[in-house]
Amino acid sequence: MNPSAAATATATGAATTARTEDWQRYLQDLQSFAAEAQPLETQGILVRVAGLVLEAAGIRLPVGSVCEIQSESNRSSRTPLLAEVVGFSGDRAYLMPTGEIHGLASGARVVPRVMPVVPLMLGALQHPWRRSLDRTLHLPVGDGLLGRVIDPHGMPMDRRGPLDNTHNEPLTRRPINAMDRDPVRAPLDTGVRAINAMLTVGRGQRLGLFAGTGVGKSVLLGMMARYTAADVVVVGLIGERGREVKEFIEDILGAEGLARSVVVAAPADSPPLTRMQGAHYATAIAEHFRDRGMNVLLLMDSLTRYAMAQREIALAIGEPPATRGYPPSCFAKLPQLVERSGNGAAGGGSITAFYTVLTEGDDPQDPIADAARGILDGHIVLSRELAEAGHFPAIDVERSISRVMTSVASTEHVQAARRFRQLHSRHSKARDLIQIGAYAPGHDRDLDQAVQLHAPMAEFLQQGMNERALLDASIEQLSAVLN
Repeated sequence: MNPSAAATATATGAATTARTEDWQRYLQDLQSFAAEAQPLETQGILVRVAGLVLEAAGIRLPVGSVCEIQSESNRSSRTPLLAEVVGFSGDRAYLMPTGEIHGLASGARVVPRVMPVVPLMLGALQHPWRRSLDRTLHLPVGDGLLGRVIDPHGMPMDRRGPLDNTHNEPLTRRPINAMDRDPVRAPLDTGVRAINAMLTVGRGQRLGLFAGTGVGKSVLLGMMARYTAADVVVVGLIGERGREVKEFIEDILGAEGLARSVVVAAPADSPPLTRMQGAHYATAIAEHFRDRGMNVLLLMDSLTRYAMAQREIALAIGEPPATRGYPPSCFAKLPQLVERSGNGAAGGGSITAFYTVLTEGDDPQDPIADAARGILDGHIVLSRELAEAGHFPAIDVERSISRVMTSVASTEHVQAARRFRQLHSRHSKARDLIQIGAYAPGHDRDLDQAVQLHAPMAEFLQQGMNERALLDASIEQLSAVLN
């Protein structure tokens, strides 16, 4: 090749390389610009407010999406009114607000709230301009929540400043495959003698605390929060009176219990969607710590208020009532919430959950109580009769059961608890005969032993609020009472 041809080829190659580098820089600039650009979103307008439900036209969003309601009254506010899509009919979307709706007017803008998440993977390349848009609610989780009291929106309520060392995660997650869960095999020390000895709890178990009003369920929850052998305690106060929130934290939970706890409070005056969100948020926080290999104790007070909030929402959007005014969706939501707790994968963390269930008028056949018994791994019943007699904790051991006790307790322990239950039931059935003086010893050996051991058995089942009973000590005391 002559020198002139070689020089021409070299110049052409250099020009081609320069053009290629220019195109690469141009594409990189386009990618950076596309990554920072916000996608176009349709906006709707508010056309109707009926009770608790907002109707928006001109917007199509999946159920569970979060929107902002922008009007003249809240435009200057730093915290916009949020609403969640709970249903739709044709081109109308039904939204449920998470705050007060005072000041809203027809024509207010309904803007979807979009949160970019991890970019989609296409082959081996990451395209930053292709983002999956997550419209569901994301709330803070992390170690910065320990010792704090927050509302269902992740905002501090304890006047101790903003949250530190937290990051946002989605409020709802996919459930764990049932075959991937670690079975319940290890006992959990709750610090309550009657539960440790008679209703032994397994790590990762889910139990219901069935009680009416004023029988000491809050005190019992506080005892478990302080004394249970768990790494983290998550307390969800759902639908309770606002006065009880501070009293529970200061008087019952105490500084010792609060130090390793996260309290999510959604008082009774909160909108129904906020109350439901509080229950899901408390569960999401427990899931976060479980995924890190920790053993979590989840205390939720109460599951009935959660169902009542769902009933308000379902009836507001037109769902027909079924059992005692509860629509079918209420009974579908309960297992979806409860099944999120429990053990994680083998070798991982666990969530041991206690859900309080309010029985209306102490009626054990309340529909929510009946449904909860079918989806939980046991139930602890608090008796008003025992509470009125000054017997605390007022646990009715005859009507209570732990379905995993045989899997986490030794054979000797199970047999001793069964014998204790038999004698306790035998004395209860003969109580009227004993009180009127018709009982004569020597005719029934079991009844004679039940009468003889009644006082130590009753003393064994009682425990002071500031008294801690370890699991091994409780089992030894059980054997001592029977012997």
